[in-house]
Amino acid sequence: MESQILNSLGLGNMDIGLVLIVFAVLIFILLVTCVVLSIEHSKLLKRYERFSGGRDAHALEHEIGAVFKENKELREQTDRNRKDIRILYRNMESAVQRVGLVKYDAFEQMGGKLSFALAMLDEKNNGFIINSVRGTDGCYTYSKDVKGGMCDLQLGAEEDQALKEAMKIK
Repeated sequence: MESQILNSLGLGNMDIGLVLIVFAVLIFILLVTCVVLSIEHSKLLKRYERFSGGRDAHALEHEIGAVFKENKELREQTDRNRKDIRILYRNMESAVQRVGLVKYDAFEQMGGKLSFALAMLDEKNNGFIINSVRGTDGCYTYSKDVKGGMCDLQLGAEEDQALKEAMKIK
């Protein structure tokens, strides 16, 4: 059996059965490809349904927009919080953070440890020492400035102990 089409293509001597076998193989390959693509499409459709939760594209677009808006608001709030924290840290540097208190008897006959030395320091060990001496004739209070954990004036034993106690606290 001769084919006019095969003759015009220059393949007139080719067996028609061979052509049919080649076409059958191509059809089988295309059929397998269609089945694989159909399975992949089904998987993708299930993933889309799970992602969208059954909502239509408009509702999903609205939700995604809301998520982006909320994310933007959270970033702005985080930035504000960071600025506030920096301000708080700066303020805390000069706030009293370390305290040392030593109670003592200024005079042997008084008893009750009514005198005290109080050291109050900031983060950089700057502050003051208050020394209150209680005696039989009254109460006297003295203050001394502290810079970097050092005092320009000579400290009494109790004042020195209160200063060291305050500087131990971290």
